[in-house]
Amino acid sequence: MKGYFFTGFPGFICQELVRELLSVTKNISDVFLLVLPTQKSMSLPIVQTYQRQYPNTNFHLIEGDITQPDLMMKAEDQQILRERTEYAFHLAAIYDLAVKKEIAFQVNVNGTKEVLKWLKSVPNLKRFMYFSTAYVAGKREVKILERDLLHKTSFKNHYEETKYMAEVLVENEKANLPITIIRPGIVKGHSKTGETTKFDGPYLMLNFLHSLRFLPLIPHLGKGEAEFNVVPIDYIVRSTCFLIHSDRAMGKTLHLTNPHPITIREAYTVLMEKLLKKAPKGSIPLPLAKTFLRVPTARKWLKVEREALDYFTWKGSFDCSEAKSILEEAGIVCPPFHLTADNMVRYYNEHKYDEMKHIHIS
Repeated sequence: MKGYFFTGFPGFICQELVRELLSVTKNISDVFLLVLPTQKSMSLPIVQTYQRQYPNTNFHLIEGDITQPDLMMKAEDQQILRERTEYAFHLAAIYDLAVKKEIAFQVNVNGTKEVLKWLKSVPNLKRFMYFSTAYVAGKREVKILERDLLHKTSFKNHYEETKYMAEVLVENEKANLPITIIRPGIVKGHSKTGETTKFDGPYLMLNFLHSLRFLPLIPHLGKGEAEFNVVPIDYIVRSTCFLIHSDRAMGKTLHLTNPHPITIREAYTVLMEKLLKKAPKGSIPLPLAKTFLRVPTARKWLKVEREALDYFTWKGSFDCSEAKSILEEAGIVCPPFHLTADNMVRYYNEHKYDEMKHIHIS
């Protein structure tokens, strides 16, 4: 019997990861889900659904906070967790590109430090899966290898910087804990259903296009030569559930990025055709677009974070050779963007007026 511990519930990736794990893994005795006290009530219905589908597994909603000593868990919860946990996933993080540095540091760096410290007290831990991001690369405009981490270049935002600092902490514990680090690309909804909980990341492009749909001509934003490395959520969770039990993945850092990325210009063209049945005409210089997005009213109308435009000019790319090699054992491959765009746009159209799906733009 196996016990699994998750931080980051009820976040989208965590919910999908739990569902995938339950569907592909046998003999799961316990699933422990760490939630902030303020999120327990919204988490309960989700857990009740799991319980109905998998009555032989015990589901535990554990109140806590990753930024506090012992993750702010009750003593009795800690005792059960230490006795039964064999596998752990750390997903809790601040993903907002516009986040203030102090908040990002507290959650992403201090939170990871506390999780690592607590995991050292778990005697039967077989694997710890840490969710980083491919964008710990910062502003390095080279091909980033999976073994690459330390660098002295700057970052596009505090999210990238604090995830980098957190990954350094995890990397330094590889000699003490059974660790696998994964670095996803930009995560979007399910490749087949299109489902997602938030219209962030690549969906900001759809927000922009939808807001400008009344214009007879819609231009490109800049040259759009940068790589657009988007991966669907189902690829991420299938890969993660395989890697956490893979001996080859032990001690490795792996890019869960798209091995066949397209450019931002190509993605923009595909999404505009599917959303608006139009093709882009001309181009707006990115500095002009950034200046426009300095205005709060403009950001809120377009539902676009100004920081997102920094990815339109970044010329780095990601090598994912080792992850690809390991995942081939299970027949897991990342679908090309254009094959999943129809479902992405269809789901967006069905839910674009749902304010709960949109991120808060300040």
